[in-house]
Amino acid sequence: MQPAIDMTQNKRAAAAGLKAAVRILDKWRASGEQGEAILRVSHSTYARARRSDLAEIKLDSDQLTRVSYVLNIHAALRMLFDNPENLYGFVNMINHNPYFNGRTPLEIMGSGDFAALYETFKRIDSLRGSQW
Repeated sequence: MQPAIDMTQNKRAAAAGLKAAVRILDKWRASGEQGEAILRVSHSTYARARRSDLAEIKLDSDQLTRVSYVLNIHAALRMLFDNPENLYGFVNMINHNPYFNGRTPLEIMGSGDFAALYETFKRIDSLRGSQW
């Protein structure tokens, strides 16, 4: 069993990660439904994250991994692009590479499928040389 202080720190870290991921999704112009599907959180949890009202938050390992992928996609895009139009707009750009087949990365991730989130990350990460 984890000590109480570790659990409190974990909850704080989860809340901070979720808030950051939701801010990124907002900057990507993801709809609420897309953001909820990508992170696999309820409408109320997503709304609370937007308001930074996450005093009591519990995320399972799948949700934490999804938050991590959003944060890592954002980090990869920051390494690729200096300008905000590309940094935040890339995920809304139609992509004709084989996996995307004329769809946007956000459209793919917005399905809520974990594999789609992973594959999108993998392809964006490969643009910067996959150095992680």
